[in-house]
Amino acid sequence: MTTDARVLELARPEIDGMTLRGYRPGDEAAISELANRVFESDDVPWRTDPEEQQNWLSAANEHFDPARDMFLVEVDGTLVANADTEWVDTTDGLREYRMGCMVDPTWRRRGIGTWLQRMLEAHVAALAAANPTDRPLAMGSWAADSESDRIALLTRFGFQPARYFFEMVRPALDDIEEPVLPERIELRPVTEAQMRQLWEADIEAFLDHWGGFDGSEERFQQWLRDPKFDPSLFVIAWDGDEIAGGVINEINATENAAFNRKRGWLRSVFVRRPWRKRGLGKAIVLRSLQVFRERGMTSAGLGVDADNPMGAMGLYTGTGFETEVRSSAYRKSMETPG
Repeated sequence: MTTDARVLELARPEIDGMTLRGYRPGDEAAISELANRVFESDDVPWRTDPEEQQNWLSAANEHFDPARDMFLVEVDGTLVANADTEWVDTTDGLREYRMGCMVDPTWRRRGIGTWLQRMLEAHVAALAAANPTDRPLAMGSWAADSESDRIALLTRFGFQPARYFFEMVRPALDDIEEPVLPERIELRPVTEAQMRQLWEADIEAFLDHWGGFDGSEERFQQWLRDPKFDPSLFVIAWDGDEIAGGVINEINATENAAFNRKRGWLRSVFVRRPWRKRGLGKAIVLRSLQVFRERGMTSAGLGVDADNPMGAMGLYTGTGFETEVRSSAYRKSMETPG
C-alpha cells in the first residue's frame, strides 16, 4: 500500500479483533458475499459472484492495481468492509479518482466507513502526487438513491451529485416492433478477429458522452474473459467493413437466479457519429429485445445517463423501457482553493 502508515490510524475504530489488509488472490468469494449482503440491505437490485470479482481483480494496470488500491477490513477473520479506488481521465477534462466502499450492514455506525473514506482520500492524494498531470483533479463515487448510508457518508465528506443515471427495464418482451434498418446497413455477427474493432468502435462512440473509461489493453482482455461475455447475443450493425453501431448484450445468470427472473441486459448501446440521426439506434435496440426473447428471456434492462446528449432517454421510453433504479455520480474537487 502506498498510504503512509500513520494515516491508516486516522479515525481507526476501537473494535476488538479488527484488522486491515490488502487484497490477496482467493478473496473473491468473501468480497462477493459482502457485496451481495450490502446490495440486499440497501435495496439495490444487483448481485455479483466470485467469478465476476476474480475477473475484475485480475486486470491490474496503472489505473487500478488491487494489491495497491484495495483495502479489506476483517473482524476475527471475517470480511466486514472493503474499499477501493481507480483513476480515469474523463471526457470533461478531469483526472478522477473513483472510490468504492462497502460496509456490512451489521457493522455500520461504528466508524468503519469514515475510517476507510479517510484512508482512501489520503491514498489518492499520494497517488496523484506520484502521477502528475495537467488535468484538474477530482474524487468521484457512485450510489443508487436507495443507498442512504453511503450517500450520507459522501455528503459528509464534501461530495456533491455531479450527474444522474437511470437503470431502465422493459418488463415484458412481447409486442416488439419490427426493426427497420437504414439503407446500406446490415446486421452481422462479429468474429473473434473483429473483437478489437468492436471494442474501439464502442469507445469512440462514447467520447462525446459524460464520464470516462479505462480503454487499456488490460481492460480489453478483461472484457473478453468476463463470465457473461457471449458474442452470440451481440447485435452489430455494419456498413460494409465499418461498424456503424451495436449493442453489447449479456445475460447475468447470477442475478436472474437471485431474483427469480429471466432478464437480458443491453450493456452498451452505441451508434458512431457518421451513422447517427438515421434510426439505427432504435433498430438495434429492437433487434436486441428480439434476441433476448429468442433466448427465453422475459424482460430487458439497460443503464442510461439522464442527460445523454444523443436523446437516449426518448429512444428507450419509446421502445418500452421504464425507470426502475435512480443513481448519481458524486464528485469532490482535489484542487486547493485560491
